[in-house]
Amino acid sequence: MRIGLLGFWHVHAKDYAADAAAHPDTEIVAAWDDDPVRGTDRAAKLGVPFVADLSALLARNDIDGVIVTTKTSAHPAVITAAAAAGKHLFTEKVLALTPAEAADILEAIELAGVTLTVSLPRLTHGYTLAIREILAAGALGDVTGVRVRLAHNGALDPVWLPDWFFDPDDTGGGALADLGCHPLYLTRLFLGRMPVDVAATYGHVTDRAVEDTAVVTLRDRSGAIGSAETGFASGVGMFSIEINGTKASLLYGTPDPVLTIGTAEGRERRWVPQPMPADGPTPFQQWVRHVQEGTVAAENLALALDLTTLVDAANRSAASSRSVELEATPAASGTDRTR
Repeated sequence: MRIGLLGFWHVHAKDYAADAAAHPDTEIVAAWDDDPVRGTDRAAKLGVPFVADLSALLARNDIDGVIVTTKTSAHPAVITAAAAAGKHLFTEKVLALTPAEAADILEAIELAGVTLTVSLPRLTHGYTLAIREILAAGALGDVTGVRVRLAHNGALDPVWLPDWFFDPDDTGGGALADLGCHPLYLTRLFLGRMPVDVAATYGHVTDRAVEDTAVVTLRDRSGAIGSAETGFASGVGMFSIEINGTKASLLYGTPDPVLTIGTAEGRERRWVPQPMPADGPTPFQQWVRHVQEGTVAAENLALALDLTTLVDAANRSAASSRSVELEATPAASGTDRTR
């Protein structure tokens, strides 16, 4: 599959370029960026031509699909234009800044009959696969609480995130809209459905225009509570998952990547390490497979839409200092389907 790389705005553009180079069935043949200076420089480093006109790149017959790593605010225009040109799409999260824009994107994808996959990589990690099996088997009982935290030091000196990552107009937010997406979609996944309301608190430790720390609470209709926590101001990067149920509790994360289940009989507690499978195919690898097999990444797209809804609700909650109620939505389907 011949690929055009659309945008070098996102820090993961280079990682997806490496994914494409490593995959036996893909190659990047051209690149575009809304910043010609940045685009020319990055395209040269990839050894591919830079195309200054997006429409011209999308009109090329030697491009089958595109990787979208533009600023998030440009996703609706770029993705729908690529879909209308018949190009398959792999995009960085968040899909869009608002649920309405995300829904419009998915409608455009369906009408064009092209394949879209959103990069939600932690869905395929071994710990997530193991936790999903544990929850499906009822080993924890009824889930009463979920806490997922992911943080790094990208906003601390020496700052390694690019300046434009702190532009609220381009990003739709800071730590939550970027890094916080991972704990947010995992928390929603482990709760099993969308919450009835969302409450968020944002912090500005480094005095940026966007939040560099965030805590988002998701309240399930059962009474269970989810907490997604993130930050760009953590001296040591960390990741952890905690799930409490009526029968047992589960822990995973920093500093040791060990998955354990804890049970109690009276005052005696017992923690037992759990097996974890190898990581599944990456989102990029899944995208290529979906294109080749003509299938739709149904769960991926449903969770991507949920993620946009949750980020939007969290932003509104933090701005108003009030919880935001969500409308009931169908559960995300775990079954891919043929187009």
